[in-house]
Amino acid sequence: MKEILWRLERWRYIQTLIFDEKVILNEPVEKWPVVEVLICFFSQDFPLDKALQYTELRKPFLINDLKAQFGIQDRREVYRILESQGVELPRYAVLDRDSDEPGCMLVESDDHIEVNSVMFNKPFVEKPVSAADHNIYIYYPTSAGGGSQRLFRKVGSRSSVYSPESRVRKSGSYIYEDFMPTDGTDVKVYTVGPEYAHAEARKSPALDGKVERDSEGKEIRYPVILGNDEKLIARKVCLAFKQMVCGFDLLRADGKAYVCDVNGFSFVKNSVKYYDDCAYLLGNVILRKLAPQLDIPWKIPPQLEDPPFVPTTFGRMMELRCVIAVIRHGDRTPKQKMKMEVKHAKFFHIFSKHGGFKTGQLKLKHPKQLQEILDVSRFLLDEIRHKSEPDIEEKKSNLEQLKAVLEMYGHFSGINRKVQLKYLPHGRPKKNKSHSSSEDDYSGGPSLILILKWGGELTPAGRIQAEELGKAFRFIYPGGHGDNPGCGLLRLHSTYRHDLKIYASDEGRVQMTAAAFAKGFLALEGELTPILVQMVKSANTNGLLDNDCESSKYQNMVKHHLSEAMQQDRDLAADSELERSIETIAPTRARSLVHSLQLIRNPVLMCETCYELMHRLTDCIRTRMGEPGSHDIELYHEETWELMLRRWSKLEKDFKTKSGQFDISKIPDIYDCIKYDMQHNQKRLQFSDTEQLYLWSKSLADIIIPQEYGITVEDKLTISQGICLALLRKIRGDLMNVMAPDESTHRLNPKYSKGVMSPGRHVRTRLYFTSESHIHSLLNVLRYGGLVQRPNDEQWGRAMEYVGSVSELNYLTQIVIMLYEDPSKDIQSEHRFHVELHFSPGAICCLPEQCSGPGFRPHSRNENVTVYFV
Repeated sequence: MKEILWRLERWRYIQTLIFDEKVILNEPVEKWPVVEVLICFFSQDFPLDKALQYTELRKPFLINDLKAQFGIQDRREVYRILESQGVELPRYAVLDRDSDEPGCMLVESDDHIEVNSVMFNKPFVEKPVSAADHNIYIYYPTSAGGGSQRLFRKVGSRSSVYSPESRVRKSGSYIYEDFMPTDGTDVKVYTVGPEYAHAEARKSPALDGKVERDSEGKEIRYPVILGNDEKLIARKVCLAFKQMVCGFDLLRADGKAYVCDVNGFSFVKNSVKYYDDCAYLLGNVILRKLAPQLDIPWKIPPQLEDPPFVPTTFGRMMELRCVIAVIRHGDRTPKQKMKMEVKHAKFFHIFSKHGGFKTGQLKLKHPKQLQEILDVSRFLLDEIRHKSEPDIEEKKSNLEQLKAVLEMYGHFSGINRKVQLKYLPHGRPKKNKSHSSSEDDYSGGPSLILILKWGGELTPAGRIQAEELGKAFRFIYPGGHGDNPGCGLLRLHSTYRHDLKIYASDEGRVQMTAAAFAKGFLALEGELTPILVQMVKSANTNGLLDNDCESSKYQNMVKHHLSEAMQQDRDLAADSELERSIETIAPTRARSLVHSLQLIRNPVLMCETCYELMHRLTDCIRTRMGEPGSHDIELYHEETWELMLRRWSKLEKDFKTKSGQFDISKIPDIYDCIKYDMQHNQKRLQFSDTEQLYLWSKSLADIIIPQEYGITVEDKLTISQGICLALLRKIRGDLMNVMAPDESTHRLNPKYSKGVMSPGRHVRTRLYFTSESHIHSLLNVLRYGGLVQRPNDEQWGRAMEYVGSVSELNYLTQIVIMLYEDPSKDIQSEHRFHVELHFSPGAICCLPEQCSGPGFRPHSRNENVTVYFV
């Protein structure tokens, strides 16, 4: 404030006077100094009523209306005024416990609340109605880990903390509103009259609670340019609240701007340009108002012009404009499933309670629902133990596994377990009678099939991998090398020149991978839950990253053909057979596929070898379970020996059918489990043939997994198109939008951007986190979709040689597209833009493989090269 007053003093006809605090607090208003203009604003312990008496007595010209400042202290009144002006607000409802009026009602559930019959799903925001109370809470859904982020007035370098508490406050009056996804950034807007607005971006206090400060200890903010609709909002706020100097909070979400708070009198700190502008505008307003009354010889000057838009010219030869990455999730636990028939009345009660009879099936994944199933399993096991209810038909072993899985981790959070119940009016079909219609062929009486699914969740190792990859990913951005590695990206992002969006499919492991990556990428701190909710967008609404596609029938045909080809009890790699085997199983002749065929030779014998090794492994687990002190040995991620034995016993049973044939579709699961145990449980397991089972199952999986997405080129393209067509269209749109930027592009205001060397630079980053199916499909499109029309292109050939030698697209596999621009070239020139494709097969396997082919990187990026893999 002193900076602004000092500049006003430089005006010829203006003098400033600061009222003494003792005079304000202790003297009657009649003894206050007499002034023609009053700048007065509410703060804690300030006698606003007394100031209002002074204005009624002396009638000074008010910069900010005093009566209106009473309303700003109540968030309910603020929202009412904003709504009356047609300003966009988050959807909200008021829980007014202070009012005597009836109708104040709150109903709370695990993942939503109802306020006066208005439902808010988590995440939602809880604000005290008093604007002076800064204790604002954000509540997170159980699928993201639950808990809440608690915001408060800055204390040191903290502005919020994460709490495991998920229940809303039970006393006081609050506004509840939808949480707006802003990608971790808030915008603070400051008006000086209705025609001027200065905007600054800062890291959202709800993200990790750490306040970013500069070397002088001041919070770091960066001025940004407002769009035309946002300038109109600033004008409306200034006029509606009758506050010439006024600050308010703007949330940019889903292509719109929402106002979430109005602060009244507030001004920008540490901006010389703003101080100059503010003093200039206030001086003109004061003299325009008072010059005629006081006979001051003053002429009205031209109005301050709006800052011009930032020009989109660049000084460098090749400017990075866009980074698009499609990334597989990190290391996960093996996916598992158990089926059991249940008939007890308590299971039917749960089925009926949650509306299962309406559709004949029910999915349970919320904590309270899973707790109900756990309580029933505990009850039935207790009854079996005491033989107090002899008619229990559920198998004890199944109930024990159900109980053990639901008790894992000691709590229900995230998407890591779910139960499905399916109604069978006549009970389960008897064995070998699945196609019969006679009631005698069923087990008798109605029953429910209970399907328990668990596993497939991101491991602690997977979180660390994703976070470290995020840190490493900074290095692909310009700047920040040498003594400050990776800070070029951080500088770009913190200065609001980085247009970042992170998308993830609905699977819990994928979303947590995205959150952990974002934590490392942007150097964030704290828990993953706030980062997940604020930074990661779910892509399930348009099928962008989830694998629910029309090509599944075609894929099933390919799997059937592959199963038949891999059931041949002969040497497929013999001299007389190899060429025919390649044409049948690997017609693309990828080096990794041919190598695996030569390693497997006879697929039936190889399956038999794996089966024998699995049998020996289950014997080893049983032996370890019987050893003294075995229960004191902790397996990875809180798995018990009993669950490990069930995991492997089920695979062993399902792999070899009673007819003696092998179920080839189980090979990926076998490899998945042995890779997990070799990486995390090998020392505890002490199985001498772990490495052998890993190598043989991997050689089979290296054929089965990639070929399930198509055997011939035509197969691969048909299946890939069904799986990732929406993603391909989105990627194309991302690239095209960079070539024709719109007003919503993240840009700095160059007039206010102190210390930023290139305020015009902005980079668009789109990160897509997904599962293995999208990675295989996208890679197949790039390899076989005719991207390069020159068949003898050396660059493309060497790149494809490397990709063909990669046998596995492991966890955190990345396909990265980087778009560069040379602004010195004509906009229509084919040399204006330059695209690079980068590929990494992800995390290093338990036993690293040597991929032949170094990829390709040209000597100079100025050559006429448009696409390459490294």
